[in-house]
Amino acid sequence: MILISFNHKLLFIKSIEDSERKISELTYDQKFVGKGAVIFCWVAIPYRTEWRYTILAHKFIAVDLGHVSENLYLACEAIDLGTVAIGYYEQKKFDELLEIDGKDEFVVLVAPVGKRPIL
Repeated sequence: MILISFNHKLLFIKSIEDSERKISELTYDQKFVGKGAVIFCWVAIPYRTEWRYTILAHKFIAVDLGHVSENLYLACEAIDLGTVAIGYYEQKKFDELLEIDGKDEFVVLVAPVGKRPIL
């Protein structure tokens, strides 16, 4: 899905067959990731920042990623859901799954969203 921000909508791109299993495997068998009702995969395209911020681009990508991730945590808490930022995944295979080149565009963070277990 791709966000169409002006209309507050997502655009369906493709299905991933057996996605729960594949995503769990790509996150080193963290099975709860594949079980998420929705899984956010943030992707960076460094060139879009580098043209302006040169050597500071990667710092700003990380800062922006922190902001958007924090907002996902806040939104989930507001509607009694859970999330967790996952940085431990098989980079090359995750990029391939999303059909991105892994060089000029690559996954930087994964975050499943779903109901929290009752403790």
